[in-house]
Amino acid sequence: MASIRDLKKDINYLASEIVTEAYVRKMLFDEIKDDDFKKVVTDAIDFRNSLIEKINHPDGKNDPKKVKKYFQGIRKEMHQKFSELVDAVNQLK
Repeated sequence: MASIRDLKKDINYLASEIVTEAYVRKMLFDEIKDDDFKKVVTDAIDFRNSLIEKINHPDGKNDPKKVKKYFQGIRKEMHQKFSELVDAVNQLK
């Protein structure tokens, strides 16, 4: 399993890529509504903050099996939500 440090780097990278892509689309396509744009960016940042908070306070610190399962759940949640956010960015029009 990857280290906590690497997991945080992955989360920060994905969130920044989503925000950057949203800004690029906003600059290229004038017809994108500000509310839709702000919602996607805010969702990405809020989700990033919530994941970092979860990582900083894991459940069952003394049981390695629980900790491993906990971080696997975080990684799964990360992949699902970020793929949803990528879809939301792609639908900005």
